[in-house]
Amino acid sequence: MPESTSVDTTLPATGRKVAVLGPIPRDHVTTHRGEVIDKYGCVLYTVAALASLLGPDDVVRPIVHVREHDLEPIHQLLAPYPNVDLTGIRSASDRGDVVELTFRDQNFRDERQTGFMHPISPADVEFALDSDFFVCVPITDYEVAQPTLAYIRAHSAGAILLDCHGPTVALTAAGQRVSRLWIDRDAWLPTIDIMKMNLEEAGCAWFPPPGADPDGLGAPLPKEQLPEFAEHCLDRGVKAVCVTLDEEGCALYFRGADGTLREEIVGRIPVEHVVDTTGCGDSFAAGMAYGYMVSGDFVTAARYGNAMGAQRCSGKDLSVYLPLADTNRQISAAYGEPVAAP
Repeated sequence: MPESTSVDTTLPATGRKVAVLGPIPRDHVTTHRGEVIDKYGCVLYTVAALASLLGPDDVVRPIVHVREHDLEPIHQLLAPYPNVDLTGIRSASDRGDVVELTFRDQNFRDERQTGFMHPISPADVEFALDSDFFVCVPITDYEVAQPTLAYIRAHSAGAILLDCHGPTVALTAAGQRVSRLWIDRDAWLPTIDIMKMNLEEAGCAWFPPPGADPDGLGAPLPKEQLPEFAEHCLDRGVKAVCVTLDEEGCALYFRGADGTLREEIVGRIPVEHVVDTTGCGDSFAAGMAYGYMVSGDFVTAARYGNAMGAQRCSGKDLSVYLPLADTNRQISAAYGEPVAAP
């Protein structure tokens, strides 16, 4: 396996705690085939994927605000996972995300938000500060704010993964979900261990130098600029930058043992029949967190991310996630070598 280790030790095989921050939106999805699906999403996918990978002595802690009438259905959906702690799913504010998603093709969609989750505050994460990992999967810029990540960084030894979909998406007055420039990016970077994003989100997070063509602002970041962008982030405290590339897998950037920038392209895991791509990024984040947590190796982490994303798009419900042994076999078959994780 290519050199990619950035830590000296890994966590023990049991007793691991993972917190997941973000919304559980009520999604109304129209797929690229015209199918209509109503379901809960985002954090729900991340939690179910992690619960399938982790053992019975491990704990997954969703931290989210939801509407009161959504609380019981969400509890029922998570009931099959005994290693999920429901303490952090709160309905006191009676506010939760409601999102309409209309896919134009397999990968691109139009989004409108009509319900709005109460933001996650430092007080909301207090009970989970002993977590080994914090997986943050916001879908809009207000849900998991930079001060909350700063509070976790100051009061916890846990690693932090941020899906950058949140800080690169804003809402118009009519509830349309639109891309935004991540202008305060550098204030966030010291609070993040692993950044996960796609090329569109990377384009919202990388600003051209003075005198550059302003028409390039917010456009998908050209792949040849990814190393420069990643180096900027690594210089400011991030340990790894992972950019998903759809059918090409993902591009991974980190420091090698000699301190130089390393780039690895981790190929995707093919899916014979794509049913629904909603939640693939949330599932990828779960796999990447798990893979890094048990191995300390970023390439292994990305492979687990690809596996969980592939599992997610193969069906409509949470039953798509495989037990750990089956996921390990899936990864070994795709990459032609044994899984380098317990």
